[in-house]
Amino acid sequence: MTDRYEVIVCGGGMVGAAAACALAQGGVKVALLERFNPERQWPAEPIDIRISALTKASQNVLEMVGAWPCMVQRGVCAYRDMRVWDARGGGELHFDCADTAFSELGHLVENRTTVAALWDMLDTLPSATCITPAAVVDMQLNENGRQLRLEDGRILEADLVIAADGRDSALRSMAGIAVTGWEYRQDGLVATVSTEMSHQSTAWQRFLDEGPLAFLPLKNGQCSIVWTLRSETAKSHLALADKDFLQVLEQASGGILGKMLDVGPRAAFPLRFQYANRYTDQHFALCGDAAHAMHPLAGQGVNAGLLDAAAIAELVIQTKREKRPLSSSRFLRRYERWRKGDNLVMMSSMDALNKTYRVTDGSFVSLRSAGMNQVNNSALIKAYFNHYAMGLRDDLPKLAKRQICW
Repeated sequence: MTDRYEVIVCGGGMVGAAAACALAQGGVKVALLERFNPERQWPAEPIDIRISALTKASQNVLEMVGAWPCMVQRGVCAYRDMRVWDARGGGELHFDCADTAFSELGHLVENRTTVAALWDMLDTLPSATCITPAAVVDMQLNENGRQLRLEDGRILEADLVIAADGRDSALRSMAGIAVTGWEYRQDGLVATVSTEMSHQSTAWQRFLDEGPLAFLPLKNGQCSIVWTLRSETAKSHLALADKDFLQVLEQASGGILGKMLDVGPRAAFPLRFQYANRYTDQHFALCGDAAHAMHPLAGQGVNAGLLDAAAIAELVIQTKREKRPLSSSRFLRRYERWRKGDNLVMMSSMDALNKTYRVTDGSFVSLRSAGMNQVNNSALIKAYFNHYAMGLRDDLPKLAKRQICW
C-alpha cells in the first residue's frame, strides 16, 4: 500500500520542520520524515552546545507558523549589542539595537528548542503527518510525482519532495544533483563556558589569525563559544584538559569577559563552502544545508535555510490556491531564482570575510582595521549592515515580513 501526500519533507530539523509547519498552515497535506523523534523535554541545565543566532526575519517566520511562543517558554536569549574587533590590527565594530527600530538585534536559541516548538505545532495541524523513524533508501520518479521507499519497506508518494536533510543530503544524491565547493580545512569548535564578567546581552567576536572566536550570550548567563580554528588546532584543543583549555581560551579572548571559569562538553565540526548546482529537479526541491553550506562566522546558515523554507511554502501554497499542479516546473524555477542568488551572495560574503581576516601581512592588516573603524564611525553604513544582518532585506518571503501566505 502506498501512502500519498501533496508534499513530503525529508529532514525534521529546524528548516524542514519550519517548511512542513508553513505548508500545513496553508492546508497542504504534508508528511515530515525524520530518522529520530526529536527531544521535547530536557533538564534546564546544562545548555545544549548546538546554538543558533536567529535574525529578526527568522523570528518573524517562526512567529507566523506559530512556534515562537513555545520557544520563548522554553527559553531564548535576546542579544542587544554586537562587538567585533580585529585582534591583530585593532579595528573595531559596534552594532547596537538602539540604532534600530527594535529592542534587540536577534536571539540566541538552542537548536533543540526551535525543533521541539515546531514539532509541537505540527501536532496541532490536521494536514500534517510526522513519520518517525523514517529513513529513505530509494527515490524514484513516476507518473504521479516522486515515490520514496523507506528502510522499513513503506512506500510514500507525493507531488513534491523537499529535501532538508543536511549538507550531506542523501536525497540530493538520489536526485543526481551535484555540488560545488571546497573544504576550509578549518573546524568550528563549540562549547558552553562560564565567564568572570557578564556577557551584557552582547555577542562578542574577535578575529584571530586562524579564524574568529565568538562568545554568544545565553539565557542562564553563560556564553556559547564558536571558535574557528585550523582542523589540527581544533583536534588538539579538544584533547586538552578543561583547565588547560580555559587558559588557552582566556588568552585568545583578550580578556574581554575576564577569566574563563568553567567549560562544558566540547565538540568540533569541519567547515565547508558548498552549494548545489541546482536547487530543483522534477517534483523535487532542496532547502537549507542540503542546498547550501556556508562559513558560520556570522551565524547565517540556519537563517538562510528558514528563508528557503518560507519561500518554498509560499510558492506551493500559491500554486495550490491557483489550482495548478504542484509538479509545475514554473514555481520550482521561481523558487530557485529567488533563493539561490540571495544565498550565494551571503555565502560569498562570509567566504570573503573569512579569507580577509586570515591575512597577516602588516600593511593589509592596517588597511583592514582602518576600514573597520571607518565603518564603525559611519552611522549610515552601520545602519545598512545592521539591517542586512538582521535579515530585513528586500525580496523576502511573506512570512519573514510578518505576513501570512495562506
